[in-house]
Formats: sequence, C-alpha cells, structure tokens
Amino acid sequence: MRKYSRRFQEILQKVDRSKLYKPIDAIILLQDLSNVKFIETIEAHIVLGLDPKYADQQLRSTVVLPKGTGKKIKIAVIAKDEQISQSLHEEVDVIGSQNLIQEIENGRSDFDKLIATPDVMPLIAKLGKVLGPRGLMPSPKAGTVTTNLYDTVKQFRLGKLEYRVDRSGIVHVPFGKLNFTVDDLMINLIALYNSIDKNRPSGSKGKYWQSMYLSSTMGPSIPIDFLLMKENIL
Repeated sequence: MRKYSRRFQEILQKVDRSKLYKPIDAIILLQDLSNVKFIETIEAHIVLGLDPKYADQQLRSTVVLPKGTGKKIKIAVIAKDEQISQSLHEEVDVIGSQNLIQEIENGRSDFDKLIATPDVMPLIAKLGKVLGPRGLMPSPKAGTVTTNLYDTVKQFRLGKLEYRVDRSGIVHVPFGKLNFTVDDLMINLIALYNSIDKNRPSGSKGKYWQSMYLSSTMGPSIPIDFLLMKENIL
C-alpha cells in the first residue's frame, strides 16, 4: 500500500474525491493547498477513449498556450549553414549543422527541444536511438521539422508544446505554474482542451473524453467535470 507523507495526507483530506470539481475551482484549490518552497507546475491528466496500438487512434499534436508555460526551455536547431541567420543565432541556445549532429552522436544533450529543417532529417535519422528515448527526435507532427526556423523557435519560446497519448490512452500536459493568475491558467487549459478535441484521431470510436484530473508537482490529483468546459461553464 502506498505511503504518503504527513504533509500530503493533510492536503489530501481537503479534496473531496466523491465529486467532480469545476476547472476553475480545482485550480484555486491547488493554489491554496501548495505549501512547498518552490513554484509548482500544474498539469492536466486526460483519459481518452483511445487504443494507441492502432495507428488511427494515436494522438500527437502541439498547442500554443496563450499565457506561456512558465518554463524556460533550451532550444537547439540543426540546419544547413546557409539557413542559419544571425537573428536565429540570437534566439536559440544551441545551433549547428553536421558539427552539432556529431556532437549529439557523441553524447551532447544540453537542450530541451530540437528543431530541424526537412533537408537535414536524413542526416539526423542516425540519432534516433539517442534522441528517441528522450522525446527529442524532430518530427512534423511535433512541429519541430520546419522550413520556417525563426517563427517556429519564437512559438516554442512563447508557449508552444507537444503532447501525445501514452500507451494507456492518457495525455499528461503541464499548462503553467501555480503562481500564474487563475484567469491565465484557465486560458491555457481551454486552449489545451480545444486542441485535444480538435485533433481527435480518425479511428476514435464512441466516447472520446473519459475523465480529467488536475494536479500540481507535489499536490493531489483533483477530478474535473470536463463537460463544463465543452459547455463553457467554467
């Protein structure tokens, strides 16, 4: 049986597990319950009626959170030398061409997002075993293979993130920090909800949305009445 700390047990008692919370009420409760010495991330955990073992029931897409993620990410870009401008140099943390591919092959990993142009993807293919397990392999679905490097980098800086359904049909997405205003967190959550709804896989049958929970890094999981979001009763 899982053991919780005294701090967590005390917090857990303040959550009514028998009811579904309004999204805004859950956010306020998580903010009120936070009592750790760092700013926690708030996440949505969404159970969908998908079986990802089937190709037409896989969900992988991106969403731009209007109010950002609250997290500074290190962005790397791989492109041919003639595509690397001075303005792009100023926007990214790591940039290069074949030299960077070699460095990554040799173990370099000091970045959180890797963006590449289509013409260098054949060269990057050999990095699959290195980048794949870390979720860093560039792909069109993730929005990280592009011919418009500058704008793509800016989007990720402003709050664009990738999400995908895991093997059990659940999407886990951080959508801000607990020190964001309630309104800003709701704006981000609505953007996420609309994106997942819009990108419903073609093979999805029956009830798509199954359940939804909000949680923070060190906080409890709070069940949400996601139907209120569809009905705009927030």
